[in-house]
Amino acid sequence: MSHPFSSLSPDLVMSAVESLDIWPAGEPFALNSYENRVLLFRDDDGKNWIVKFYRPDRWSDEAIQEEHDFLQELAEQQVPVVAPWRDKAGRRCTISRRFVLRCFPTAPVRRRSWITPLTCLPWGELLGRLHQVSAKKAFQHRPRLEMASGIVDAQQRVLASQWMNSHQRRAYDRVIEKVLQQLIKHNVPASSLIRCHGDCHLGNVLGRDEQFTLVDFDDCTMAPAVQDIWMLLPTDDPQGWRSHLSEITEGYEEARPFPTEQMALIEPLRSYRLIRHSAWLVSRWEDPAFPRAFPWLADSGYWDQHIRQLEQQCLQLENPRWLA
Repeated sequence: MSHPFSSLSPDLVMSAVESLDIWPAGEPFALNSYENRVLLFRDDDGKNWIVKFYRPDRWSDEAIQEEHDFLQELAEQQVPVVAPWRDKAGRRCTISRRFVLRCFPTAPVRRRSWITPLTCLPWGELLGRLHQVSAKKAFQHRPRLEMASGIVDAQQRVLASQWMNSHQRRAYDRVIEKVLQQLIKHNVPASSLIRCHGDCHLGNVLGRDEQFTLVDFDDCTMAPAVQDIWMLLPTDDPQGWRSHLSEITEGYEEARPFPTEQMALIEPLRSYRLIRHSAWLVSRWEDPAFPRAFPWLADSGYWDQHIRQLEQQCLQLENPRWLA
């Protein structure tokens, strides 16, 4: 069976872009993206654009529209994001054969960002402003973050893939059950869920100093606010962790109260992400981009390391590092 992007030829890309009445001055340049296909090109007026081809059958049309509407809402409230370009009829996305594509102007600040004590305060302010807007309404067609069911689904995907030997499968099963037992202690009430970026790590931030632009809302979801905060905190430096968190909190509270009551969710969310990431790689292996980018997945040593990492994470669930 061919992978979802097998028919996305250069000719199709060019004709899809031209159907938007945007005329590339040369061949598009492929950017690092695995779930979708994202390309950079310059038009004949010298303006740079990003075009994103969504992975077929991943999101419904309604879910994609909610992503676009969310970005537009944030942009109108001066939250630094890049809203999708709209054509003369006001449409933000186009269908080309089996693909949904979306076009963006390039972000005004392009350099990758980094987190330091000096940048944490403006970072916190940005997230506070983001959540101040996002808490005003709910997604109707985007997913809700449900850790226990998401981990069970990931467990089933990994075990069905036959990547691990029998010893690894037993060890993996045991550690997943330990994680699930710990999650029982961390109920996330539906009333605490807001619209979140969902994948808020430094790879999805452009900027420097105090100027940031948050990009790639492809995984936006209903989740606790701390989902957009914890990935910015260092994991191997308790003192750095505290200083970063203090500055982020101060900046965040310029816009809205910091969700201190959600701090206990950080290690469960970290566990959830670790488990879901391996399941994602397994489930996308038929896409040629994945074996090229993640060849180590086929190595038995990767699964030994993954199981050890999950065992260490179980210890963090019992004794969270933020309490150290």
